[in-house]
Parts: sequence; structure tokens; C-alpha cells
Amino acid sequence: MTKETEPRPSDGAEWTEATTDGDFGFDSAARLAERDQQGLRRTLEPVEHVAARSRMASDPGGETPRYGDEQIVFAANNYLGLTQDERVVRAARKAAETVGTGAGASRLVTGDTGLHRGLERDLADAKGTERALLFSSGYAANVGTIGALDPDVVFSDALNHASIIDGCRLSDAETVVYDHCDADSLAAAMADRSRSSTPDDSWLIVTDSVFSMDGDVAPLADICDVAERYGAWVMVDEAHATGLYDGGGIVQREGLSDRVHVQMGTLSKALASQGGYVAGSTALVEQLANAARSFVFSTGLAPPAVGAAREALRIAREEKRHKQLWDRVSRLRSGLEALGYDVLGTTQILPVVIGDRSDAVALAERLRERGIVAPAIRPPTVPEGTSRIRVSPMATHTKSDIDRCLDAFEAAGQELNLL
Repeated sequence: MTKETEPRPSDGAEWTEATTDGDFGFDSAARLAERDQQGLRRTLEPVEHVAARSRMASDPGGETPRYGDEQIVFAANNYLGLTQDERVVRAARKAAETVGTGAGASRLVTGDTGLHRGLERDLADAKGTERALLFSSGYAANVGTIGALDPDVVFSDALNHASIIDGCRLSDAETVVYDHCDADSLAAAMADRSRSSTPDDSWLIVTDSVFSMDGDVAPLADICDVAERYGAWVMVDEAHATGLYDGGGIVQREGLSDRVHVQMGTLSKALASQGGYVAGSTALVEQLANAARSFVFSTGLAPPAVGAAREALRIAREEKRHKQLWDRVSRLRSGLEALGYDVLGTTQILPVVIGDRSDAVALAERLRERGIVAPAIRPPTVPEGTSRIRVSPMATHTKSDIDRCLDAFEAAGQELNLL
């Protein structure tokens, strides 16, 4: 900050040099250097996805291929392999041609279209709810929804996504963190908090259904039991489950649509597009449309993204492509465990725990040299000492792709003395 010694002249007269009272800026270079020393610096690497099997070519702008001509991606959230399905691409193109490349304004101004309403109806039908509302991203959906609900107390799973954590912070609610996937811990926390509660307090329980870095599933039925004991609402983030269970998520798989008050999800994973949504009662959707700041003050979702997601949802519901995905998951998990790797989770997300961050980074590099893209996941994304390779097969991977991935894990692991 500078302190001016005299008012700025308005007639072009000589300006007196400012004096400073200190240096209150930011040293980004030093902060990056610290990340380098800790082995935590991430880098952006431009890639181009080609073919439905999610192969990856080298950056077309580069002079020479960095990792060879072909890489097979085993780290995408494109679980059903629909991002380059011609029908999905065609739907996005048609939406751009008929509606435009952008919504042009917030939905409450002039950005609301029949295309948006159509996808919201389809999502509500898939999720077994009265209504659904589109957001510009899953992050915006979580942050905006928790803030708009304005709870007095939020009970949050210890491993919830960052967008849920930020939503709790921005809501100004008291946040109580319970042990990961532990309904007994939740019950104990609610019993303890009830001693200081008032009849007017509103309570919200928030949890992922599928946890993105552990691949495990929340005990949703048990959580609903605890919630109903105290009259609390339940909000479930289905980002990594939407579209994988006949178009729905874990809430639908377990028959809990009538017990979960707020179902949130994304369009950017199995539904091969961009954006987020919240599904629930008509009253909930109307409240969010009026009070969720990330909805009210954001331009409506781009029509091509809406068109693509709507077609992807149709395919997910009609073609049962998820059955092929589970076959690939089973084949890859069995192979990794047979090699001696520690594989977590019970879903399409297969976290291969290595432990040391340097070993995890080295393994990811060796895998990429062998044509397998599966980056290392390190702190602070996961706890210290649990660095891992997050492997996520897709429905469109072939059996030979799975075998090639297993061969790469075996050779790289032996080279690094991890097996």
C-alpha cells in the first residue's frame, strides 16, 4: 500500500513521488519454491483426447511427442466413456446451432431456455424428485445450496469434497465434522450437539455418496436413520455416482429418494459434459433459484453443455452401459490386488495406495512412460502417508487396455521396488 504525500494534481502538474509504509504484497515465487521442496507442486500439461477409448495424443502444438504417440487414460471421471460419443457431440453441436454457444445472461434474466428446462425434467425423473435445478458447476451447486439453506448446524463427513467444506464455511453455520463413513460417530455428534440446541435450530447432514479419493460409499440408509431421529435434513453429493445406476446414483440404488432431501450431482463426469445440479422438492428448487448466490448471479449453463448432458443421460438410462463399466472395474481390481497392490474402495474409483509421496510420483511417471496416464494424488488432497495412484477405468476400455494397464503397474512397481 502506498501513502500519497499530496493530492493528485488535476492539471498535469508534476506528481510528488509516493512513499511506502511497508511491503504487503505476495511472494508467489517463494510459495511455489516451498511447494517444490515439499514435492507438492502441480503442473498443467496440455493434452488432446482422441477416440472413445480415451486415448491421449501428445500436445499437437509441441515439436516432439513427450510421452509417445499414444497414452491410455486411466484417470478420467469420464466413467461411461461418453465425452466423444458421436451422439453426445452431435447433441452439443445441435444445441449450439439452435440456441447459441452461451446462455447470454443468468437464468433469472434472459438465460432460461426450454433446453435447460428439458434437462432439469430428465434429471428429476432420473433422481425420483419433483424438480431439479442446473448450476454452472458442481462446486457452485454445493456452495450455493448450503448457503441458501442457511442451516444453524452442518454435520459433515470428514472426507467430504472441498466444495462442501467451502459451502459450510461460507454459510456461517456451525460445522461439526464426524468420522468418515461412520453413522455411529454422526449419531454421537448429534446427541452431543442436541444438549445445547434450541427448538428453532435447523440441522443439515452433508455427505458424498461415493468419495472421490477413496472410492468408498457412505452408509446412506444409516445416515437417514440418524437424521430422522433428530428431524435433520440430509444432503447427498452424487457427483461420482450420477449416471452409473440406471441413470441415477447411490440414492436410487438404495431406494432412498424419499428420505434424502437434497440430491446434488455433476454433469461433468459420467454425463460427459459440464455443470452441476440439485434435485429435490419443488419448494427446495424454488428456494435455491431465489437464494443460491452461485445460481442467481451466474450466467446460465452454456446450451452445448446442456445438450450434451441430456443426450448422455439418455444413453446412460437406456443402454445400461454401466454394466460394462463394472466388468472392467472387477477385472482391473482383481489384477492389481493379485500383483500385491493395496487397492481401496468398492466402486469404479480404485485408489492404489503407495504411501510415500515421492514413490507415488515416481510410479506415475513410470506408468506414463509405459503409456498409462494415472497421476499421483498427494497431500493435501489425501492425508500424509497415503499418497496414491487414483485409477478409474471406463466402460469403453477394452480388455487389452486393462491388461496393458496391469502390465505397466507390474513392470513399474518392480522397477521401483514397490512389489
